[in-house]
Amino acid sequence: MKNSIFALPLALAAVTMAAAPAAAQSRNCAPRDAVIKRLAEKYGESRQSIGMGQQGMVMETFASADTGSWTITVTTPNGLTCLVASGQSYEVLAEALPNTDSDA
Repeated sequence: MKNSIFALPLALAAVTMAAAPAAAQSRNCAPRDAVIKRLAEKYGESRQSIGMGQQGMVMETFASADTGSWTITVTTPNGLTCLVASGQSYEVLAEALPNTDSDA
């Protein structure tokens, strides 16, 4: 179950990187500074991970160790940050890669 908890947000982030320009036209977007401030003040979330997407977009995951809430954002090169997904029960994992030896 823990694997699927993190596979879903990563898959959502990958899919929404392409959809971010459309999302930027919705009300789920604001200047990055305002979004980061709101996530910190209202939800106690801080940045947990970051990744580069297509066309210079940046995907970030914010989460709170205290409440388990999490939010995935995508920021466009012009500084507009859009909320992509959010939820509860965030956990940090550091899993080893599966054994890919043909002798296994």
